[in-house]
Amino acid sequence: MNKLNIKNSFLVLLILTFSTIIGQEKNKQPNFLFILVDDQPFDALESSGRYPFLKTPNLQRLEDEGVKFTNYFVTQSICSPSRASFLTGTYPHIHGVNQNNPHVDPDWKTYKPYNEHLQNAGYQTAHVGKIHMAHYKGKKHIRPGFDYWYSFIGQGEYFDPKVNDNGKEYQEKGYMTDILTDKAISWLKEKRDPNKPFSLNLWHKAVHEDHLPAPRHNNMYAKDDLPLPPYNTHLENFKGKPEWQRIKTWDSDWKNYIPADSIAPKPWPIKGDKFKKLLETLASVDESLGRVLAALEELGELDNTVIIFSSDNGYFMGEHGYWDKRIAYENSIRIPMLIRYPKSIQKKTVIEKTALNIDLAPTILEWAGVKKPTYMQGESLMPLFDKKQKNSKWRDAFMFEYYVDDAYPYAGPNMLALRTEKYKLVDAFLENDIDELYDLEKDPGEMVNLINNPAYQKVVTQLRKELEKQKIKYKYNTDRDWWLRTQVPKKK
Repeated sequence: MNKLNIKNSFLVLLILTFSTIIGQEKNKQPNFLFILVDDQPFDALESSGRYPFLKTPNLQRLEDEGVKFTNYFVTQSICSPSRASFLTGTYPHIHGVNQNNPHVDPDWKTYKPYNEHLQNAGYQTAHVGKIHMAHYKGKKHIRPGFDYWYSFIGQGEYFDPKVNDNGKEYQEKGYMTDILTDKAISWLKEKRDPNKPFSLNLWHKAVHEDHLPAPRHNNMYAKDDLPLPPYNTHLENFKGKPEWQRIKTWDSDWKNYIPADSIAPKPWPIKGDKFKKLLETLASVDESLGRVLAALEELGELDNTVIIFSSDNGYFMGEHGYWDKRIAYENSIRIPMLIRYPKSIQKKTVIEKTALNIDLAPTILEWAGVKKPTYMQGESLMPLFDKKQKNSKWRDAFMFEYYVDDAYPYAGPNMLALRTEKYKLVDAFLENDIDELYDLEKDPGEMVNLINNPAYQKVVTQLRKELEKQKIKYKYNTDRDWWLRTQVPKKK
């Protein structure tokens, strides 16, 4: 064989080798890193401009290198139900967790979390952080579908927490956010099989109250002024709104009705130091993200990992005079959602379509090449990432539900809400009180209740009909509907 033929044969072999490598890389199953924060407001991001002093450089990196959803919502705004919905792709009335009750657990046998399906597809799975479902001791505390488990009972503690490490219980030393980050990185680098794709949940306790920042971040915003909320929602006086909302503070029992037609707005800032502590607590979460991104880059897995960042619910930061979450106002039900995966998502993508926490599980499974189970009620987000499908049909309304929390009965009554792109209808099942209707285009702050406005009665009728359709679509239990209507206390 002459030199020319040898050279040509070598080039062909080289081309085939590179083609094989490229093909294998293209078909390689992606990894998943799901970072979930507790109680982060949807606009507590540097890019939102809501808090000029807020710095979240690593979250900003995710946003710059991936997609930001501007209309991402939860189906119930409370820790346990939302987390179970993220995992199972189903509404709380389906998976069964509608409380933060320590004895309530999802139906894992019927409605399996997405991580079990990933396990069956060859993934290694790990959960590091808060779960806040059925509190057990020892190995019984470990939820199904995880090869590695590091968690704690309930809310846990910010400092020197008691933990459950694969069934072994002991007390750690240090700050919770840092501890969880260390454990996540340790699993990535030392404990997993590098020949298998992975799915890692890093679910923080932060920024849940009591908002306790790491000592290095304590008082970092002490000299900054808390800006007024958009749309002047701090001036809320509840005139024309349901009577149950006219309460003095969130600490009051919602059943203690205020007879006045309205109440004076609270002076601003409302719990200002409390809210600044929340933002200070977020600083360690942002640092955590930076550390995990660096670890993935070091392992050569950064661009093959779908990185998801979100919150289990929204949070009132003084809007309508409130703190906490639970009820159907935008600040409660809307959450931040950032996703980075350069193989499918272009940089600086912004998606305004309405998306839900139940959409994440089917999206993850589609990315992994796993067929969506029939019980999952969410829709894969994949069509939204494809610009060629930007005009394809997508959700234009969704149903929100809330059940009186055993632990926090003061928060509000049972309710169902329908949110469209233009309107929101809220039904609290109270026979002697009014419902709510807001025109979100004209009144994005939800300050004017239009439920009794004659000009909007056709809209109310249409929305009630659509809510009934949603109840059928999502298999809302009509017996439970009856239970809600008969168990709420009557106005005295």
